[in-house]
Amino acid sequence: MKKTTLFLVLGCLTMTLQAQTKDFFQQIKTEKIASDPSIEWKNFGPGMSGYCEEFWNHPTDANVMFMGPDMHVSYGTWDNGKSWHSLKDHDGLGHDMKRVLDIEFSLQNPDYGMAIDWNGWVFETLDRGRSWKKTTELGGSHKDVNIDPNDPKSFEKGWYYEQEGTRLSELAVDPTDDNIWYAGAGDFWNVKSNHRSAANPNGIFFKYAAYGCIYKSTDKGRTWKKITKGLHEKTDVGKIIVNPKNHRYIVMATNFGLMRSTDGGLSWKKGGKGLPNNLPRDLSSYYDPKTNEFVLYLVDQTVYEDKGNTVSAKGGVFKSTDGGKSWKDITGNLYFDMTALHSNAEVDRFHKTMGYWFGTSKSESKKKFTALPTKTLPVFNRLVVNPLNKDEIYVSYNRKHDFTFGPGDVWRSLDGGKTWITCARYGPYWKGNKDLDYWKSRNNPTGTNIEFAHLQTYMDGTAGSSGNRMMSIAPNGNLYIGIDQQTLRSTDKGMTWQQIDDYETSPGSNKWIGRGGSNLPGRFMLLETGIKNRRLLCSGEHGLWQTTDLEGWPDKQAVAVQQIEGQVHDHSGNHGAHSISTVAVHPQDPNTIFILSWRQEHRGKLRKTTDGGKTWANIATIFEADNNSWQGLAPQNSLLIDPNNPDTMYFCSTSRKISEIGGGKPEKLTKGGYGFYRSFDGGHTWELSNTGFHKNASVRRIIMHPDQPETLYAALNDKNGGLYMSRDKGSNWEKMAIPSIINSVNNVFIDRNTKDILISTGQRSGTYEEGGVWRSSDEGETWQQIFKAPFVWQAETSPLDPKLIVLSAAGQQVSMSGKFMNPGIYLSTNGGKSWKKINKGLGQPDKIVDVKPDPYNKDVLWCAGWGSGWFISYLNGNTGGWAQ
Repeated sequence: MKKTTLFLVLGCLTMTLQAQTKDFFQQIKTEKIASDPSIEWKNFGPGMSGYCEEFWNHPTDANVMFMGPDMHVSYGTWDNGKSWHSLKDHDGLGHDMKRVLDIEFSLQNPDYGMAIDWNGWVFETLDRGRSWKKTTELGGSHKDVNIDPNDPKSFEKGWYYEQEGTRLSELAVDPTDDNIWYAGAGDFWNVKSNHRSAANPNGIFFKYAAYGCIYKSTDKGRTWKKITKGLHEKTDVGKIIVNPKNHRYIVMATNFGLMRSTDGGLSWKKGGKGLPNNLPRDLSSYYDPKTNEFVLYLVDQTVYEDKGNTVSAKGGVFKSTDGGKSWKDITGNLYFDMTALHSNAEVDRFHKTMGYWFGTSKSESKKKFTALPTKTLPVFNRLVVNPLNKDEIYVSYNRKHDFTFGPGDVWRSLDGGKTWITCARYGPYWKGNKDLDYWKSRNNPTGTNIEFAHLQTYMDGTAGSSGNRMMSIAPNGNLYIGIDQQTLRSTDKGMTWQQIDDYETSPGSNKWIGRGGSNLPGRFMLLETGIKNRRLLCSGEHGLWQTTDLEGWPDKQAVAVQQIEGQVHDHSGNHGAHSISTVAVHPQDPNTIFILSWRQEHRGKLRKTTDGGKTWANIATIFEADNNSWQGLAPQNSLLIDPNNPDTMYFCSTSRKISEIGGGKPEKLTKGGYGFYRSFDGGHTWELSNTGFHKNASVRRIIMHPDQPETLYAALNDKNGGLYMSRDKGSNWEKMAIPSIINSVNNVFIDRNTKDILISTGQRSGTYEEGGVWRSSDEGETWQQIFKAPFVWQAETSPLDPKLIVLSAAGQQVSMSGKFMNPGIYLSTNGGKSWKKINKGLGQPDKIVDVKPDPYNKDVLWCAGWGSGWFISYLNGNTGGWAQ
């Protein structure tokens, strides 16, 4: 295209926007607008499927609970866990309630509460947590960063951005006056990285967190006073409890010991008389308003001492009946005998713990500590007490992410700490009823007692290494924990546990309908699979899923899904691939499916099944790297198969990641590279073919011409990117002329009916003008902008109606949030002449990684959230199901 032609096209384009939609695009840029209320997205599962970092029970309403998963979402339930709903504002920027660290509610007004997130932002609710409004930022300024969350340090660095010195770890309300609130500084509950050891008994400190202070508000969070008197400059606050008998008396668990205040938190002195180590890991309380009895409970950091060829342990559980002045040991028989446990996994974890504690290694611990201790304790980090029974106490630990060891995941006492049993049991050790005589001598039940959802087979086979990450108790005494990637509830004091994330269509079917609280990394969705009612759904961490029948489920608009790859075992006992990038189906055999995986098991492999997912095999190794086998490799996208010659296959490897689970620079590969890949032997061998691309090109998506499969288009999303075309199966690439203002092309799509080309453009930190959706109806000779936004990831038309278009407009960095006020999904039913936002029900409107119209039902749309699973919505008042 000549420059003069481009000038004329842009001139016509500007007039078109002015005549049709200028006011709309100006409005979504500068004003927050409401989504169409008639279109609502419904999350369909699988529920949770990621790690739930925190869980909170409303103090007076047992039907109300909240969870804070780690994939930037948060959920609440108001019907006792029957359904979960996002706490985030679906019409917001996506930054609110993103990584919630604490939620507390008034005891005077059950509808009033506050929350804090990892930015140091304070939120307020007036409707029992159904909606939240940001009220305060407690210090600091934003700093944009580019971090890879696959890095083990990702949690503390932040994903996409961080704030220096603003992280808060604790929130508390005065039980007698909900005008008075306290917030504690630090990163106390970062169980992944904030570990204690002999060298660092006070924990690890991170520059993004505030330390050495608490904040107090006496006007419901409108203003806050910073308090430091009596606090060590690196004080990390874990729990604040106000004495209900006298609100001037406060106790606080910190990394520098138990702290006490007698003046309403304005000054602090160290307490903890009777605590062996005075390094509290958690603090809880019991209060009976009828008798005015107030009891505090504390679990102390376990400290290990070198005794030559073995170790001793000092720590445990303690209680105080005088407001925290003095403490009584109630550890009872919580100690256990390592020599009585015939578990190689626990012995291995014991030495891993000792190696970290003493600053050496697991192998050095095995050499030195040849005699296992006969009386020891793990490193506990959670404690709760039943609000209806002061003698019912629970402690737990996280064997996966902390340095700790031991049988079971939760220990319980029903007699005030005299005797304890392990009451959350799963895996081969408990399934095999090992060491029966020992557990019988402790009056401890054996066997497994946890009901998982789709993870059941996987959890039955894992050696108890998943770890419990949270624990909370409801006002009615129901207990909640989170083992591996499942939310669990016990209504019988820990005798049995049931998952509350999914419904099974019928017992034993392994067909699941999510309850709405998904923490699943949703990825690419393949809607045309050769089987009309089968949709294939890629996920991070939980493999490949397919839609399946509802088996008479009463809600006909629900979607049941079935895992066909992931946390499953093949005939050899090997795990499946966990994180699926992209999927393709053989055009002549719908039971032959190919997948690519970018992280975790089988990463960098092309896997194939010929029986619809019952068995899988790796047929090619395309990428390798010298690093941890769970970390991410080069992301793969757009796996395609030539319909005329199925031995010809393509995909692209993207170096500039924008919607993947990991951000930042890609790691160094020892095998493989970035760009366009092709195979001519059914996927067994692959070659890079980047001839014609500019230097350091990042190929994010490729597409095949619907009528000419030898003609391919590539969307390049680097800062010098663009749109490329090849007429010879990718042997040579030629850059196409598109409006010069565009720097990055994130997606390319061709309507099969009209052959119109749609490109989605823009960058997270780019200029507003370069982004949007552009359409060409003449094979790329001229372009018309049909949607204007700074950062659009994807736009597609319906195979049934080219006038129906959906797109995903991504959010921008926090520091740029004023530049675009309405990220999310947009719908046009008239070919882009007008648009409406349709975010209602979405958990992550700013990060929708895939969105598509259904290929068989014009009234159905599908989408996938970056960390919130999959969604379905119905148009035109459709009350039937999606399946045809």
